[in-house]
Amino acid sequence: MLRTEMRNPKTYNLDKMNTHDMLKIISDENLNVFSAVEKALPGIEKACDAVTQTIKNGGRVFYIGSGTSGRLGVCDAAECPPTFGVPYDLFNGIIAGGRECMFKAAENAEDNADLSVEDLKNNEFSCKDILIGISASGSASYVISAINYAKSLGSKTVSITNNPDTQMETLADIGICADTGEEVVTGSTRMKAGTAQKIILNMISTVSMTKCGCVYENMMINLKPTNKKLRKRMIGIVTEILKCNEEKAEELLEENFWNIRSTVEGK
Repeated sequence: MLRTEMRNPKTYNLDKMNTHDMLKIISDENLNVFSAVEKALPGIEKACDAVTQTIKNGGRVFYIGSGTSGRLGVCDAAECPPTFGVPYDLFNGIIAGGRECMFKAAENAEDNADLSVEDLKNNEFSCKDILIGISASGSASYVISAINYAKSLGSKTVSITNNPDTQMETLADIGICADTGEEVVTGSTRMKAGTAQKIILNMISTVSMTKCGCVYENMMINLKPTNKKLRKRMIGIVTEILKCNEEKAEELLEENFWNIRSTVEGK
């Protein structure tokens, strides 16, 4: 049996616990996520370098998954443009069952092997792009089929799973396994497994974007002034880099059409 489907002996009596004890056991179990991710760092490093190279070569990044895994991929992809100032089609999240499944579960979608190929074709996925398949079990037909299709095109493929020695891990060019073990609620991989996936996706996008020049020191150099909060953050970044006051920073940003990079390089 897959470890993510096994019963956790520490929570056999979960339904008899008081609120404090339930929260404590969930918190304690979540600590295992970080050690699982740390053990997976060699694979994550390879994935970061592969994504970076793909982007530098003009390719795009695709996350694909079903259920929680698919939603996490969509979320990370959606957050890259406002964070790093990149085009909205550079990072792409595909979830089994389409947009509706971001809000309403369709658990049978993960078994549809043909659907993922159709989804990739509809997004004009090509050999220049990289595919990152996400599945806690490592056995979702929807994701496995997508990896097979991407490989048939000659594309680089990555798998993110939470069980060791799965079909997905063996199939992908780069396998990442964060073995988070048995869930507090048996089989509920939205918990530890999902948390580990979220961390890994954050790592991949953040490291690759930094290596592609979208971060200056540790600041968002490509921010867009789309709201008051971000304009204030942009002023703060310019103030920090140029060691000037906020009034001067805002003046310089205005002169450079609110482009931090142009503002900094102009000085």
